[in-house]
Amino acid sequence: MSDYEDADDDLPPPQNRTIVWLKRVGLALAVLLLVLTVVNASWMVKGPPGYVKLLAHRGTMQQFDHSGVTDESCTATRIEKPVHDFLEDTIEGITQAGRLGAQMIRIDVAPTKDRYIVLFHDWTLDCRTNGKGEVRGHTWAELKALDIGYGYTADGGKTFPFRGQGVGKMPLLTDTLAFVPDTALLYNLKSKDPAEADLLIATLKDAGRDVVKRGDGFQGAPAQVDRFRKAFPGAWAFSAEGAKQCSKDYLLQGWLTKVPESCKGGTLMVPLNYQWAFAGWPNKTQNRMKEAGARILLTGPYGQEHAGTGLDLPEQIGKVPASFVGTVWVDDIYAIGPALRPAYNKRRPDQDQALAEALAARRKARE
Repeated sequence: MSDYEDADDDLPPPQNRTIVWLKRVGLALAVLLLVLTVVNASWMVKGPPGYVKLLAHRGTMQQFDHSGVTDESCTATRIEKPVHDFLEDTIEGITQAGRLGAQMIRIDVAPTKDRYIVLFHDWTLDCRTNGKGEVRGHTWAELKALDIGYGYTADGGKTFPFRGQGVGKMPLLTDTLAFVPDTALLYNLKSKDPAEADLLIATLKDAGRDVVKRGDGFQGAPAQVDRFRKAFPGAWAFSAEGAKQCSKDYLLQGWLTKVPESCKGGTLMVPLNYQWAFAGWPNKTQNRMKEAGARILLTGPYGQEHAGTGLDLPEQIGKVPASFVGTVWVDDIYAIGPALRPAYNKRRPDQDQALAEALAARRKARE
């Protein structure tokens, strides 16, 4: 027998060699996982100084079931039984959101036919108002005459609790600025037209609004974001596409302690139920994003059929890390603001009871 054959006899059977190889690979992966876990351990560092900020979506608004909602859905016809009288994107709803503890209000803005800027969520008037057609196809005088509470119903059209109460309440942006001079605003443009960004910029400058000093921000299409950044260096400006790209890239590259190019100067969106997936969360993630000039926006749970983008149940506040100092997207500031900071609870006992019943129904719908 040759020396080669003798040496081969000393080797383990092929099946055993495969097992040995798999064990070595498993050990290497375990060591790698341990190293990545240690280098991304949040508890090893302090986060940046500051405090958590609440971003009230549309101000203080009526809540609705989001299941099956599309761009064509009329959400005013699916609201929950009202527990307060405030409507979205109104001066009353915005100022109330500030009283409830919001540090920033996200408002929807649109141009009129005669080049004013108004606050209104929908592209068309048909759902919420007694008007017809696109917002952009009407003058300010025409829009001011409408009843913006006309279409809201919680019982399939049997009753309309806000009909007649919203006449003349679609606000001009300039009037809104006068009522909330010290509250930060996040201006959201529904279109992708850069010219609408230019009109918004001109309106803010003509009003003497120092958006950087006030902490204002802008959300729009990428081309619009470029205009905002050029007009207001240092202001927060982002697109949904850019934020999604940053989040996706950081989920992959963050574990290698890298901040992706898409996040530099951008916005990282972190869903409440996927915080664990973001490397270094929360402290190291916050430090990395701060160094990269990026903002962090903590949203509500991702993938819940009946829920929107933001927090809308008080118990969700308990899942926000104590050291998080970024911005939390809130859909229901009426419930969330006082849950985070009880001193902001100005509700009467009967209003507390009505809210408790609404929250119980909301939880049940998500079971």
